[in-house]
This record gives sequence, C-alpha cells and structure tokens, in this order.
Amino acid sequence: MRSLIASGDIGLRLLDFVRGQAAKVIRSNSEVAELLSKNAVHSLESIKFHPPIPNPEKALFVAVNYWSHARELKVDPPEKPYFFVKLGNTLVAHGSPVIIPKTATKPDHEVELAVVIGREGKYVDKSIAMNYVFGYTIVNDVSLRDKQTPMPRLGIRWLHAKSFDTGAPIGPWIVTKDEIEDPHDLGLKLKINDEVRQEGSTSDMIFRIPELIEVASDGVTLKPGDIMATGTPQGVGAATGRFLRDGDVMSASIERIGVLVNMVVFER
Repeated sequence: MRSLIASGDIGLRLLDFVRGQAAKVIRSNSEVAELLSKNAVHSLESIKFHPPIPNPEKALFVAVNYWSHARELKVDPPEKPYFFVKLGNTLVAHGSPVIIPKTATKPDHEVELAVVIGREGKYVDKSIAMNYVFGYTIVNDVSLRDKQTPMPRLGIRWLHAKSFDTGAPIGPWIVTKDEIEDPHDLGLKLKINDEVRQEGSTSDMIFRIPELIEVASDGVTLKPGDIMATGTPQGVGAATGRFLRDGDVMSASIERIGVLVNMVVFER
C-alpha cells in the first residue's frame, strides 16, 4: 500500500493509521473509495505535497553508516550506531524549497533511506525489530558544513549545522513495509540539476535497520510515526568540495520508493 500525502488532512489520517487507529480513520471500503475519488485522481504536478508524517515526535539520524561514506571522509566508522536528532522545524515536503541561512557558505546534500516506525517500543531486540517498521520514505539530510566544522572541543556543532529551518526534505510518500522485500538491497541516487553526485546501495550500510532500532530504543521509547534516517552513501560535498548553490535542484531517489525533488534557495 503506497500512501501519497496531498493535504494536511490526509497526513493526519495517515498518522492515525500508523498509530494503529485504522478502524477510527477508515471504517469501510466505501469510505476508502470516496477518499480516493476525492484525493488520488490528480496529476502529481497539480498536487501540493506535505511531509508524509506531520510533526513526528522524533526524527533520528545516524552518522557515517555507509562504508563508502566512511572511506571518502577517511574516518573509521563508529563501533556502534551514532545518532543525532533533527528538530521538527527542519521537515519540508517534496517540491518545497530548502532555504539556506544567509550566514551559511557550505550547504551539502545527503540522500537517505528513512524508516517510519509503526509500533511503540523500548529496548527492542534486533531479532524482532523489523516488526516495529511501518514503512519507508526518502529524506535529504541537508547539512551546513561550515557550521558543523571546525569542531569545538566539546564535539560537532549539531544544532546549526543540521537543524536549520527546512533542512530535512522528506517524502514524497511512504511505501509500506510489505512492498519492499529487502530494504537492504535498494539503489540510492542524488542528482544536482542533471548531474549525479551520489550513487550507492543500501547494501553498503554498516549497521542495518534492526540494529539501528535496537540501539535507538535503548532507554528511548520509539513511537509510531517516528522517523529514522539510516545514513548516506559516498559523494557528499564535504568529501568532493562541491557544495550546493543558489537555484540548484536536488533530486533524491531510492529504488522502489520514488524521487524527492527540492530547489535550493539562498536566504538574502
């Protein structure tokens, strides 16, 4: 079942569905048919998208989780998944602009597979972790490298580097877990305008989704609708020196999910 979010109302309905309240949301086949007839017969070009999950409680991102990305940065991967958080102000939809703060000089792109959590869980063992997955979507972890580095003595400056307004485009929709047999065998690609900048496969993950869920849920209750981004392959500007420019169009695609498109706009 593929869920395409075209309005805030449908987004809220989907969030209720993810939370396991489908009986309260859609009561009959006739209601499904009515919903589809009203909302799913338009061309994609005519639709205003919203983030597929409105206001998730948590948006978790894992750093350096692809072998190719670790190699291009010339760093040793962490011994365990290393998470950081993006705030709710970062989430924007397919087709919305990504606004680069006027004080930033090195904006960067990162195409990532995002897991949508479907069940509440804490201390989830990796052997059953996939039971907590509702589905998958695409996220672009736009990052401000000049604000991330140089790193102060206390560590990376996560707030302004990662949580600036509009810094996490997500969507266009959620593909439910049953449609993707193996989320660790999907091609990823990111194009800037017509040029491929990133290309890889989720098979290159250092820590796979079950282990990410196990580690993330250690003392932290995962909730339905939470987002977990799983890392990015090689080709980021931090390694190549090629950063985003005003007017660039980012197209982040993942096999069997779709394409997430957003324009870069520099704040004046």
